[in-house]
Amino acid sequence: MSIPFSRALNARLALVTPALHRASAHLWRPDGDLTRRYLRYLWAMHALTTASVPLLECAAAACARLDDPWAPSLAAYFTEHAKEERGHDAWLLADLVAAGEPVGPERPLAPPLVVELAGAQYYRIAHRHPAALLGYLAVLEGQAPSPVLAGALAARTGLPAAAFRTVRDHAHLDTEHLAEVERQLDRLPLTSDQQTEVAVSALHTAGILARLFHQLAADTGGQR
Repeated sequence: MSIPFSRALNARLALVTPALHRASAHLWRPDGDLTRRYLRYLWAMHALTTASVPLLECAAAACARLDDPWAPSLAAYFTEHAKEERGHDAWLLADLVAAGEPVGPERPLAPPLVVELAGAQYYRIAHRHPAALLGYLAVLEGQAPSPVLAGALAARTGLPAAAFRTVRDHAHLDTEHLAEVERQLDRLPLTSDQQTEVAVSALHTAGILARLFHQLAADTGGQR
């Protein structure tokens, strides 16, 4: 009996998950300027989340150009997920405001690694296969914050609880979203080549995300 693709993908990701966990632990370590690191994290996640809905819509539109009989089902999933993600960039801005960060028309530049994360998916959607976006989603949704992270950060930084809505809510939402991504991976009759596209997308995403967390973890000034 064949192994569900979601399980096979998780087995591959298990090879890089320890590096992601180390990067996350480095970012949220209690020493140093944790408040500044958290603000840099919020700005980076805002830049990444700004691309979420357009990416999903782009993938849905690309599905409409495919001959695969299951493409409309995948397009419907991307469209529905875009609805669920809409407005989450505003959550991050609200968190920044609650943390006392100035949020005006002039925003910090998106970190190059954020551009690489999203930009690689635009390439894969346009030039490879829109199903590759499922690998990206599997990694991002699979990195749900711990349910205790928001409270721990609030206690360690002294910032108000209102500054942690996105972390708090995504601790629950991402778990549900990951389950839906895995259902898509297992129900779609992806070819071997298409499964490879998804896996490469996932592994690439995990590697960049770990690098981004380490970059944000540095207490050497840099992006505000």
